[in-house]
Amino acid sequence: MATTRKKKAPAARRAPGNAARVGEVKRETSETSIRVRVDLDGSGKAKADTGIPFLDHMLDALARHSAIDLDVFARGDTHVDDHHTVEDVGIALGQAVDIALGDKRGIVRFGHMAVPLDEALVAVTVDLSGRPFLVYNVKLRHQRVGNFDTELVHDFMQALMNAAKMNLHINKLYGRNAHHVIEASFKALARALRTAVALDSRVRGVPSTKGTLRD
Repeated sequence: MATTRKKKAPAARRAPGNAARVGEVKRETSETSIRVRVDLDGSGKAKADTGIPFLDHMLDALARHSAIDLDVFARGDTHVDDHHTVEDVGIALGQAVDIALGDKRGIVRFGHMAVPLDEALVAVTVDLSGRPFLVYNVKLRHQRVGNFDTELVHDFMQALMNAAKMNLHINKLYGRNAHHVIEASFKALARALRTAVALDSRVRGVPSTKGTLRD
């Protein structure tokens, strides 16, 4: 059954240029209540309380390996299932990253990393282009990791990519264990983002021939 969502503009804090690369979002709908804060120039500190333990584990890995400080609090209709919460956390996180990037002056823009976890190897490529597009080549043999529906990883990445306005390619090279593949995906995303959001002292202005990485 379709549910009408009460939309609110994200509560944002953005300094001019890249002076303070912090993004804050509060997202309230009839299905979820979410608060996210990111600091792109952090040290990888993580506070994740979404009511979904596996998602908290992945967000912790994302923060630690990206060196982005991340604070996420979410409550949703998990009595129905985890879908709305996972997707809306992805949206809010993507919005917060986009806010924190400001006008994107001086950033590296591109990032790529392949991360192994035991038998699994996943490669992630990021372009903070302002043009959202997802390529998700990750097939998993198992529907669940514990109580977590593994299909929701795709939904999270789709939501994150759209809200952050990034080009995101995730390719599972190989791997058997679904937990390993998913965790390698988040860690590879983290390392790719760490490179892409970094400031490059050699870059003057926005790293684009168009002169903008915004709409």
